[in-house]
Amino acid sequence: MKRVAVLGAGTMGTGIAHVFAQYGYAVAWVEVDKSRWEKARATVAQNAERQVKKGLLTPQEREALLSRLTFYEGVAEAVEGAEIVVEAIPEDIELKRKVWRAVGEAAAPDTVLATNTSSISITRLAAEVPRPERFIGMHFMNPVPVMRLVEVIRAYQTDEATTQSVIAIAKALGKEPIVVQDYPGFISNRVLMPMINEAIYALWQGVATREAIDSIMKLGMNHPMGPLELADFIGLDVCLAILRVLHEGFGDPKYAPCPLLVNMVQAGHLGRKTGRGFYEYS
Repeated sequence: MKRVAVLGAGTMGTGIAHVFAQYGYAVAWVEVDKSRWEKARATVAQNAERQVKKGLLTPQEREALLSRLTFYEGVAEAVEGAEIVVEAIPEDIELKRKVWRAVGEAAAPDTVLATNTSSISITRLAAEVPRPERFIGMHFMNPVPVMRLVEVIRAYQTDEATTQSVIAIAKALGKEPIVVQDYPGFISNRVLMPMINEAIYALWQGVATREAIDSIMKLGMNHPMGPLELADFIGLDVCLAILRVLHEGFGDPKYAPCPLLVNMVQAGHLGRKTGRGFYEYS
């Protein structure tokens, strides 16, 4: 059985572990906080049950999926024998650099090393491992079991063999890989975040209500979610972090985060995950 090491059991790590297990990989799932193991496994079980109800999985396939998940506290044992390591820990560059140094020491020379970061420089992270040519960005979209896109981001050091390996792996997971180069925000967030930020500015300036802004984008642009609703779904702290990366990376004031977004994050109103953002959630 093919083996993947997935680092992190947050929202993205849980979705990534789910998809790899669904498509036959033995998942070595690394999460240092053991108290999160049961919740993460339960989330995968619930999402797999939804797939059964929709006819996407059989009950037997659901049980096989769950049997392929094994938790680990440490990196070294988890990455042993892995074809690919996918890191999905919080968007903290110093934490990611520390983790990748540990992975680099433990992983086999031919292991593909992929980060799921939504904004941090792939090139900078690649510099932390002994074989940076094997390092690449593999940006899944949330919710991972549903969304088809995987943004494949080549670091300055990434070689063609690694790129082709990740394209093949993504396709084997039923995804649609699209290759981009390593610049701030890549493509997805370079285009998306300024739109969200502009919607927040429009709300802040009193141009329209939150419902009006979202309805205009849904009805007029055929977006499934309005930008403010989508920001709540992503997490306002994540949106702010990405905008700051864009602002710093390009030095262009058009990427400056709206003061309303900054205040909401400082107040702890982060969207769905905290029960309150631009909308309220039970």
